[in-house]
Amino acid sequence: MVVAGGFGVGKTTLVGAVSEIVPLRTEALVTNASVGVDSLTGVPSKATTTVAMDFGRISLADDLVLYLFGTPGQYRFWFMWDDLIRGAIGAVVLVDTRRLEDSFAAVDYFEARNLPFLVAINEFDDAPRYPVEDIRQALAVPADVPILSIDARRREPVKQALVAVTEYALRKVVQGY
Repeated sequence: MVVAGGFGVGKTTLVGAVSEIVPLRTEALVTNASVGVDSLTGVPSKATTTVAMDFGRISLADDLVLYLFGTPGQYRFWFMWDDLIRGAIGAVVLVDTRRLEDSFAAVDYFEARNLPFLVAINEFDDAPRYPVEDIRQALAVPADVPILSIDARRREPVKQALVAVTEYALRKVVQGY
């Protein structure tokens, strides 16, 4: 399962919140290469960024284990995404309503590759709340794509999102998407 989204939306936090193992993180200090490229709106104190991937694991059932791959959010590291989605059953596109435009590329990426995904709205404390249909319209996401609100810091809502995207991916396989 791939966890993707823009810079600073909470991908590393999400993987860490739900992983049964100590997550593998490839964090590095944010450098001047981010200036003018990555928006720090809402996350002005962000000091590190994922430079390769985050990795974790969660068992949804005795016979169903998901391996989680968190993508780097900075554009300059997106060349890794093709490797990270290899063999994936689906993806979670994590969004921040303060910077919804940072999610467009992830949505487009998964749509272009026919990889089932859902949109998870990470409810930051100070972020504006919008109706799901407004988010769907802003992201131009088809009506069948699930959209959920979660707190990426909390295990249960994250687990529910992973169950939802797994079920959605299975439905797509049965439908022969």
